[in-house]
Amino acid sequence: MKKQFLTVLLVAFIGLFSANAQTEVGGVKLAQKVTMEDQSLVLNGAGVREKFFMDMYVGALYLPKKNANAADIMGGNDAAAIKLTIVSGMITSDKMINAVNEGFENATGGNTAPIKAKIAQFKAFFKEEIKKGDVFDLVYVPNKGVVVSKNGKEKGVIEGAEFKKAMFGIWLSNKPADKGLKAAMLGK
Repeated sequence: MKKQFLTVLLVAFIGLFSANAQTEVGGVKLAQKVTMEDQSLVLNGAGVREKFFMDMYVGALYLPKKNANAADIMGGNDAAAIKLTIVSGMITSDKMINAVNEGFENATGGNTAPIKAKIAQFKAFFKEEIKKGDVFDLVYVPNKGVVVSKNGKEKGVIEGAEFKKAMFGIWLSNKPADKGLKAAMLGK
């Protein structure tokens, strides 16, 4: 009886420890497993977006299961999420919107016309002041679209697989925002 109790206690302790497992990247603690928009996801990989040798934000990719194939992730219909944690006070709303513009241009090979209205809607989510410590969650939910939240507060939903592919392409396409961040998000 005593041995069974100790076994149950040990299993409970291990379960508690693994449920709270975290990874630290760029000074940001990231959970190994999350539930976003009722989707259970695991940390695929994370890295730091650098510009001019300065850390701008930590980008983390969450998927139902680990996957290192960027094309599969962008084109697939599985739940997926990108978490952006701002680590620099130098990121402003205008700079983020400009970066998003450039990212969509690169991700679509310059063919943004089919999703122009959706890109405008997405950029509007970044119009409020952006401060160090802000967290943006970009969560793709199958049959719903991309749900965008800032600091846990939903900003809106953008429908469409074409938009999802382009948005994830900002970080995962052949011309990503940051090649090192792409590799890190893919777990490489």
